[in-house]
Amino acid sequence: MSNVRVRFAPSPTGFFHIGSARTALFNWLYARHTGGKFILRIEDTDKERNTNEALRVLMDGMRWLGLDWDEGPDAGGDCGPYFQSQRQQIYTTYLKQLIEAGRTYEKDGAVWFKLEGERYTQYDEYKKAEVEKVRAAPVVIQDAVRGKVERSEELDFVLVRKDGNPVFHLVNVVDDISMGITHVIRGEDHLSNTSKHVELFRAFGVDPPVFAHIPLILKQSGPGKMSKRDQGALIEDYESRGFLPAAVRNYISLLGWNPKDDRESEKMEIEEIIELFDFPGINKGNARFDEQKLSALNTEYLRALNVESFAFLAAPFLIEAGTIDATVEEDYLQAVLRLCQPKARSLESLPELCRYFFTDSYLMDEKTAAKISKKSDPKVILTPILTLLKAHDCFTADAIYEALQDYSESQGVKVFSYFPALRFALSGQSGGPDLMPMLEVLGRARVVRRLQAFLA
Repeated sequence: MSNVRVRFAPSPTGFFHIGSARTALFNWLYARHTGGKFILRIEDTDKERNTNEALRVLMDGMRWLGLDWDEGPDAGGDCGPYFQSQRQQIYTTYLKQLIEAGRTYEKDGAVWFKLEGERYTQYDEYKKAEVEKVRAAPVVIQDAVRGKVERSEELDFVLVRKDGNPVFHLVNVVDDISMGITHVIRGEDHLSNTSKHVELFRAFGVDPPVFAHIPLILKQSGPGKMSKRDQGALIEDYESRGFLPAAVRNYISLLGWNPKDDRESEKMEIEEIIELFDFPGINKGNARFDEQKLSALNTEYLRALNVESFAFLAAPFLIEAGTIDATVEEDYLQAVLRLCQPKARSLESLPELCRYFFTDSYLMDEKTAAKISKKSDPKVILTPILTLLKAHDCFTADAIYEALQDYSESQGVKVFSYFPALRFALSGQSGGPDLMPMLEVLGRARVVRRLQAFLA
């Protein structure tokens, strides 16, 4: 077991954003790759926004993605409490260390952190006043993704607000120290905070953890970081739309990380991602979210399922759409889905794709009707086909095809010339699963009944 300890420290606001999910995933992957520990720590000090329901949304989303945590809410651990709202005494104890070391002072009712270095005053155009600055030694950060980053803090900063609440910088560093965090993997937008955090680690006499600032996720079109208001941003939406968690997890892992090999498909089992994931594979450039790519990857996962699993996942969507009810025969449902699975782009689109298998009241596509009628009268074509199929005892795909082929040869035409009209009469569509297996699954009684209705 390695000594690696990483953490995901979200603020539960009622949403589980894809950027937060990617941060959680990268931390989880690194912990699993190294044999270390993944800690979930909840930043719940915003009493107005941080509700139990918001926490449930967050934790349910993480569990749906398969991101189990080794320490944290519901898991316990030796470094709790794992809610910042319950750690006030710990912050007070650490703040006392800084006060006793002479690294703080009070001003305007707040407690400030005092940087070490030569002090001087300078007119600040923004504040329209003289501001005391500090010529402090530059902070050099050997970032595991960005490389060498050098920053200098010039201004002292607040540790405790006027209302007595400690600020993000203090609680973040104190929590990382007291929980033994060895690696901080977070978004690149936090890089501007890191020099402050390094100054605090040093003031506490503790070596900073390894920092790894991962690239931002850009919205699908246009400039700017993806926000919770952008299309495709919320994890719970993918769950409700029937995306497979393994597909979403796979896609998010590739937002800013590359396994660095020549693979034909981006589809990767989680065990392979864990084995390959490491800092050298994380890109410096920002990643652009693309829901079409995610949908395509989800389609790959759907089509790889066995039919039993596919039917289990599909049934709620078919029931909700009114395509089937709870009395549907399981064997018939699986036979239909076995045909439709290779054509299904998503579970959302499945009711439309296979509706005609379960009802004789299906819509007839007008464009397809016009296209077929333009070549010849479908009723003339299908009248002898109805007679042929009514008399055919063996209703398997191969036997039906053989009978149709024999008949077409006797008429001096190709067998495929009957297919468009036959498919349209039975489904109202121009496309779908292979026609002969479709006839076999529908069964002779349905096929005959539908052809009779069409010809009538």
